[in-house]
Amino acid sequence: MEPIRIGDKLINKSKLFSQIETMLNLRIQGFSQQDVAKEFGTDRAFVSRLESLGEIRKGGKVALVAFPISNKKEIATLAAKEGIEYCLLFTEKERWDFVKSRSGPELLNDVMGFVTKLKGNDVVIVAASDMRIHSAQALLDKQVMGISLGESPIEEDKYLEPQLITKIMASLQGRY
Repeated sequence: MEPIRIGDKLINKSKLFSQIETMLNLRIQGFSQQDVAKEFGTDRAFVSRLESLGEIRKGGKVALVAFPISNKKEIATLAAKEGIEYCLLFTEKERWDFVKSRSGPELLNDVMGFVTKLKGNDVVIVAASDMRIHSAQALLDKQVMGISLGESPIEEDKYLEPQLITKIMASLQGRY
């Protein structure tokens, strides 16, 4: 990458971006802001400001479960933008393909794996039939926020309004 000039300084953007990435990786690994600042010869406030610049949201971990939905890609993109850590999204066909491709014990193991991942979150957004929302609330000991896609059984893909996810995420962050 070409160096850039800012006033009388010549700056290597690649080196800058690499250093920032290394700092963030150390923070992910559990190093304190103070430890990272010391490693890079800067102060803790700089590391804090750096994290704030890239912050998507504050608060606990959020998961999203939605099925059967017709706009899976759109919702997955939105979830990533909103900082939702875990997504389980199915169309109607994918849901049935998933069920039919497993034996009873395999299906139970996979479902229990999903439950375990969901329990690792502080809030779980469930967009599904009323019955599935009630089941999630009974099964999970976390805050479950439901978005009803209709009465059970739902046998066709439903459009999940993206702004409903955005509104829930905003309320979790105190923006509303």
